[in-house]
Amino acid sequence: MKTKTFKAHGVLAALAGATMLAGPAAAQELDFMISDVDGKAALITEFAERYKEQNPDVTITLNTVGYNVIREQLPVQLEAGTGPDLAFVTDLGGLHDYYVDITDQVDAAAWEEAYGDVLPWYRAGNEGGIYAFHTELTVTGPYVNLTMFEEAGVEVPGEGATWEEWAEATAQVQEALGLYAGMVMDRSGHRFAGPAMSYGAAYFDDAGNFVIDDGFRDFAQLMLDWHESGLMPPDVWPAASGAKYTNGNEMFFGQDVPFYMSGSWNTANVQENVGDTFDWAVVPVPCGPAGCGVMPGGTGLVAFKSGDPEAEAAAAGFVAWMGEPEQAREWYARTYAIPAHAGIQAEGVDYAAAGATEAVAEALSTFTNMAATAAEQTPQAYQLQGDPNGFTVYNATVEFLSAAMIGDLTLDEAIERISEAVQ
Repeated sequence: MKTKTFKAHGVLAALAGATMLAGPAAAQELDFMISDVDGKAALITEFAERYKEQNPDVTITLNTVGYNVIREQLPVQLEAGTGPDLAFVTDLGGLHDYYVDITDQVDAAAWEEAYGDVLPWYRAGNEGGIYAFHTELTVTGPYVNLTMFEEAGVEVPGEGATWEEWAEATAQVQEALGLYAGMVMDRSGHRFAGPAMSYGAAYFDDAGNFVIDDGFRDFAQLMLDWHESGLMPPDVWPAASGAKYTNGNEMFFGQDVPFYMSGSWNTANVQENVGDTFDWAVVPVPCGPAGCGVMPGGTGLVAFKSGDPEAEAAAAGFVAWMGEPEQAREWYARTYAIPAHAGIQAEGVDYAAAGATEAVAEALSTFTNMAATAAEQTPQAYQLQGDPNGFTVYNATVEFLSAAMIGDLTLDEAIERISEAVQ
């Protein structure tokens, strides 16, 4: 674990008639947990340094950990009362009970107008309250190595192509170039969910209860078939144990595979690691008989309850400051993120001014278009993203389908185990 300590300020006075904040009564030391899988630790450090110039009373210690620490250990720490004061989280509804409500530190009406589409994800079914600055509105989708397709003489499937058509095309590229694999998907139930919805997975019945249905099973069977044939590699889903998250970044960066199912949060990381090595693009997500499913989501900056009202106020103040339009606009531009702030999204973000290449700008445009249609095509995706038990579904999907991939379970047995877990 890498640790960097810097001083930040407590809470600002009102900013341009927007957020109204009250400074802490005494100096506070806050712990900030972050996974730097997408390279944002340096940037949040810069923002905190800027924050301290106005508020010298708070010391923030940035603790950089692996993403699995946040997924698996952070909930345990919070339950035990030993968690951090601040963190970037993706289990938005599941950690609701530990969030500090920052309503008193912001212009609540302005935040409802700006972030109203994502605020319910943090409420976990409860009414009211503002609990986070949503630092990135994300959507799942594939990255494609265009150079490999060109070298193999294989046409890139167009918009509306099915998962089976993409599997056939990538298999041709794999064979022509002697590649290790044709397709890779992050070992994540969240990444699996959008494609499963394309095959009719409802995830909820009419009463709002979780269900594992035929649509879920149909895409699960495809995943097993692709791993058995070698189209998907054994290094990601089958290789890890339990619900451990594993991504396919290195395989895509290293040109071991021409197709990588990931998401919009990875765009800056792809640009940085691929550079001019090969031409790449984000393409519209493949489709199934029930549509072209993607999963929305993202990351939120939250303050956690600690039992110390002054520490909680100091942590909430930093969250509130980051969500102000001035900071939020810069954050979205420099992280190449789709804005969760409705006003900034309507204005548009000048990614090029922040250093984005043409490929990145086009990728973000494709992701934004997919995000715009997600609610219409697969409304259960938004319901799943905001459900406090969503990560239970994701984790069970990964654990038991992986067990089926290595022969420890049949698919029927895996489906039964997943159903038992989500109920």
